[in-house]
Amino acid sequence: MSIMTLLPFIVLIGAMFLMTRSAKKKQQAAQQMRNEMQPGTGVRTIGGMYATVKEIHEETVLLEVAPGVHAIYAKNAIGAVLADEEYNRILDGADPITGEDKPVVPDDVSSLTGADEATEKGDKAGKIDLGKAEAGDDAAVAEADKAKDAEADKADKTDKTDKTDEPAAKGDAAKDGKAGDADAK
Repeated sequence: MSIMTLLPFIVLIGAMFLMTRSAKKKQQAAQQMRNEMQPGTGVRTIGGMYATVKEIHEETVLLEVAPGVHAIYAKNAIGAVLADEEYNRILDGADPITGEDKPVVPDDVSSLTGADEATEKGDKAGKIDLGKAEAGDDAAVAEADKAKDAEADKADKTDKTDKTDEPAAKGDAAKDGKAGDADAK
């Protein structure tokens, strides 16, 4: 056998060795992290729940998930052991400390577009008000009702004209004899 036929197998075995080696290193690091847990340490489970370690046993950990609420988890369910500062920041909901040179992202789009705050009338136009109209809005409501009634009348008139045209079209087709036979069947 030549070295050229064995080369793909050698490369494949080498790649598998490197992959298993890195996976073992990750497992060892995770195991070391779990072994370094102390009561009072903040942790994040693999499910994303934050809790405080109360007791550590051989294969399990007693976690306080809320004041006075305790739960037993497997040690393997601990995803990360958090530093005290980070854990307190997450529990308190405080914003992380941002540097002065980092840009601040606004909460809304209006500050990005440069538009002033929308007027009260503009805000109402985009929303449906299901409550009673205020006394000053009676004229606007009446005007909107009149416009709706006018549109409804137009729709009724076009429906009536369409209906009157239909019998004439049927009569013309019946005279031809072709459509009349199809309707009779």
